[in-house]
Amino acid sequence: MIMKKLIERQHILQNTKVFRQYNQLGELLKALEKRELPNEIIDFINQQIEILNLVSDSEKYFAKTIKEKENEIIKHIEKKINLVPKNHYRKRWLALGIGAFGLPIGVAIGSASGNMGLLGTGLPIGIGIGVAIGSSMDKKAFNEGRQLDFEVKH
Repeated sequence: MIMKKLIERQHILQNTKVFRQYNQLGELLKALEKRELPNEIIDFINQQIEILNLVSDSEKYFAKTIKEKENEIIKHIEKKINLVPKNHYRKRWLALGIGAFGLPIGVAIGSASGNMGLLGTGLPIGIGIGVAIGSSMDKKAFNEGRQLDFEVKH
């Protein structure tokens, strides 16, 4: 089964943000074309491309639609066939590290010292833990061949 293409859009050249998002989605699709994907996944991607191709590039929510479709495709391929972009887990675990490790550590340090002003000291520790866990998961995905040659940049 063949994956559909994004239509060529000349009007988005004036808006650099939209242009970068549209090119990034195109890069994702190119990275996916290099893989042998099940027909179910290709059907889903084709549906998302069709929806995006129907949206006028002059509409104000075009940039939002691009990002939305890109996220839907990434979530779907991760869920169904466990393929992820580069640094996917690192970005996810960065935020989780702050919330799951950094804040509790900061609260513990603050309450142990009697100075809740030290609450923020746990955040860099949480960031470090989160990045370490995420990077190891990204390395594992790369070694298992589950990582796409694509990175979400914005």
